[in-house]
Order: sequence, then structure tokens, then C-alpha cells
Amino acid sequence: MQTTTKIVVTPDDIDQLGHVNYLKYILFLEKGVGEWYKQAGVNFKELRKQDLGTVVLKFDVSYHKEARLGDTLNVTTTLMNVGNKSFTVKQEIYNQDDILITESTKTFVMFNTATRKGVPVIQEIARHLKCAR
Repeated sequence: MQTTTKIVVTPDDIDQLGHVNYLKYILFLEKGVGEWYKQAGVNFKELRKQDLGTVVLKFDVSYHKEARLGDTLNVTTTLMNVGNKSFTVKQEIYNQDDILITESTKTFVMFNTATRKGVPVIQEIARHLKCAR
């Protein structure tokens, strides 16, 4: 499953160099993964009741082009891999001209918040890898 999240660059996103600050891209990517979770049917309120959540194990990001004030960005999020206790998403940010400006991969671990240990990836997430193939 792939989702696309639209973001319009605002003055608050711009740094002293006149382009989007690198930290803002991380927030844009988080919005994208949040939308992916939502569309996948992952309900974090319900997960918390079961002492479950996800934590980032690895985060890799590459910045290719700058985004500027007023740009319309599309953040695509795709589930790429599901292991026993972890899963990986690939994210790309394209500008309004469909030019790739940023890409990242994030590896998450399914986590029991009571025991503080990894647990098997829940079906609400794992089933979407089968849909992508």
C-alpha cells in the first residue's frame, strides 16, 4: 500500500537560507507515515490499551533538491519490508513539478510499552506488504 500526503510549504518552514530547513523535512515525513498508519487501519489508541506501539530503529534520509516557500510537496509512503518484529517504509518527497527532492527509509520495531521489548509486527501493518506485491 502506498499513500500520498500533500504539504504546502509555509513561511514557518523556511530557514535563513530561503529554503525548507532540513528538520522540517523530518516533520513532513512524519506526517506522511502518520497518514500511512491511518489508511492502514492502525489505531494507536487501541494499541496503547494493549501496551503496544512502534519505535524507530533506523532512519536514513537524503536531500536532493531544495523546497521553497509556496511549493506543494507530495510525500509518498510505501511499506517495503516486514520482518518478525520490525518493518521498513520508504518515503519520497516530490515537488509540484514531480521532481524528487528528498527520500528516506525508516525501520520501525513493534514495541511492548510495558515490557520495553520488541514483539511481532501486528497484522494491521503486515497485511499491507502482501498488497504491495
